[in-house]
Amino acid sequence: MTQIDIPPPPDNLTRLVEAEWPRFSEDEMSRRRAAIERMMEEAGLAHLLVYGANWAGAGVPWLTHWLTTSEAALVVTPSDKHRLFVQFHNHVPQATQIATDADVDWGGPNTMAAVAAELRSRGASADSGIGVIGPLPFGAASRLQEIFPKLVDLNAAFTRLRLVKSPEEIDWMRIGAWFSDRAMAAVAANLRPGVTERELGDCCQRAWVPLGGQTVIHFFGSTSMATPDCMVPRQVPSTRPVQAGDVVFCEISGAFQGYSGQVLRSFAVGSPPTVLYRDLHAAGVAAFDAVTGAIRAGATAADLVAASAVIEEAGFTTCDDLVHGYGGGYLPPVVGSVSRPAGPIPELTLEAGMLLVVQPNIVTRDGLAGIQTGECVLVTENGHERIHRFPSGFMSV
Repeated sequence: MTQIDIPPPPDNLTRLVEAEWPRFSEDEMSRRRAAIERMMEEAGLAHLLVYGANWAGAGVPWLTHWLTTSEAALVVTPSDKHRLFVQFHNHVPQATQIATDADVDWGGPNTMAAVAAELRSRGASADSGIGVIGPLPFGAASRLQEIFPKLVDLNAAFTRLRLVKSPEEIDWMRIGAWFSDRAMAAVAANLRPGVTERELGDCCQRAWVPLGGQTVIHFFGSTSMATPDCMVPRQVPSTRPVQAGDVVFCEISGAFQGYSGQVLRSFAVGSPPTVLYRDLHAAGVAAFDAVTGAIRAGATAADLVAASAVIEEAGFTTCDDLVHGYGGGYLPPVVGSVSRPAGPIPELTLEAGMLLVVQPNIVTRDGLAGIQTGECVLVTENGHERIHRFPSGFMSV
């Protein structure tokens, strides 16, 4: 058993975790309302629909604290109080208790019919442009567009708005990082021959559920270091028991009220890493150090890709994306390595307050072997700051 102690966050963040219904400050919520209203004004819109369903869609919780259990549609008009329509009817009592800055109602037999009626009551007509944020389904969009033909997609503008986090948001992400680190420590403590990836996922959830955390991901890859056949963590866990001589690599994210960390590590089980896996992990550490060494306010996405050239110099490539923005979604910039691009390099300049996941997934060119390492970091004016506390390195358990 490998015991790793993860220290708790400062007292002010511990109090947030222990709160029955955690809240951002009124100053923070006022900042968000003002930012949304500026975005609407720039788009020439008087009305906005913010949509979420089945825990997806960051806009509703960002503006109301409600995490969108089944379906939620928030109607925003700067001159009126927000109105939040919730499905199902039995979800309304708790949404009424938790949601702030909005009147809460049941969405009725059809949520979009309730939204349309609310928009009409606020003066919207067929000639009005209606902004939309969130994963609005095709059927719902079609029904709404029959009444308000001028729907305007504001998702890209909202994503840009979320790239730089406020100090309070960064604190909430530190809690998510703590949950994720606790889960990685639980993996280290329970990883042994005979355990399965399913059981490791159970360990992760036991690390954050008692503290009110939510599951984002716990992906695992396990394979023999002598005859490998897995190069990147699986999204669906295998039932194959871990064996002595295996490598296990993982990507873990636990969330606090929608704000999650992300930590990635590799473990050798029952024997030291082989030469190949030592080389793969050394290339991963070199890539992580090079990329994080390039991170600072004013750096570009192209700078991060250029820094990753150490991967190809070591004779390897990647499978997973190398870097992505984080906090409220899988955000820009999303970049791959030189030999495995993630598409055109985005024209994006880093700013202090952004959070990036740097996650070198170093793989052999034949696609048989790989490791993963890295974590979420905060962009600062002159570099980066770790928000995770799980130790770095290739551990043997």
